[in-house]
Amino acid sequence: MSRSKTSKAWMREHINDPYVQKAKAEGYRSRAAYKLLELDRKDRLFAPGQLVVDLGAAPGSWTQVAVAKLGARGRVVAVDVLPMEPLPGVHFVHGDFREQEVLDALFVALGGRKADLVISDLAPNISGIGVSDQARSMHLAELALEFARRCLKPGGSLVVKVFQGAGFAEFLLAMRQAFAKVGSRKPEASRGRSSEMYLLGKGLKG
Repeated sequence: MSRSKTSKAWMREHINDPYVQKAKAEGYRSRAAYKLLELDRKDRLFAPGQLVVDLGAAPGSWTQVAVAKLGARGRVVAVDVLPMEPLPGVHFVHGDFREQEVLDALFVALGGRKADLVISDLAPNISGIGVSDQARSMHLAELALEFARRCLKPGGSLVVKVFQGAGFAEFLLAMRQAFAKVGSRKPEASRGRSSEMYLLGKGLKG
C-alpha cells in the first residue's frame, strides 16, 4: 500500500475512533487519556497531594488526568521534546529527556522532593524499520526506569509504555528487580493491532 493510501486509511480510522470523539467531547488533548484513566481505575495510581512526573507528556492528556486526580495540593512536573500548551499547576520542562541538561532541569523542578509516581508514555518517532524502532522504544523504557529509580521515594510507582519484542524480557526482569510488584496492562483504548502495553511497578525497593 502506498504511503498516501496508508495515511488516508489512518486518518479515516482516527476520525471514526470513539476514543478520539470522546476526548474531544470531554476536553482531553488526546485519546491517550483513556489509557491512563483505565490504569488508574484498576490500579489506583493516584492519590491527592502526590508529586508526579510525566515523561513524554505532550500534548498533555496524561498530564490533564494527573492534575485532576491529585487535587490542589498535588504537583505535576512534565517533560517532552515537543512543546506543550500550559496547564495550571504543571511545571513543564521543554527538551529531550535523554540529555543531561534536561534531566538536571527536571530534578531542579522537583525541588529536592522525591516523587510518588512516574508515568511514561514515551515512544520514539516510528521509522517503519521494526528492529530499529523496537530498540529505540526499549531504550526509552530503560531510561524511564533509570530515572524512576533516582527520583522516586521508596515505595513509589512507575507506569511505563513498552512494546513486546526484542529486549522486553530483559526489561521486565529489570522492573522486577526494582519494584516489589510488577504487572502488565493492555488498556482497552490501546489499538488492538499495536504491540503496545504498559508495565506497572509498585513499591520501589529501597
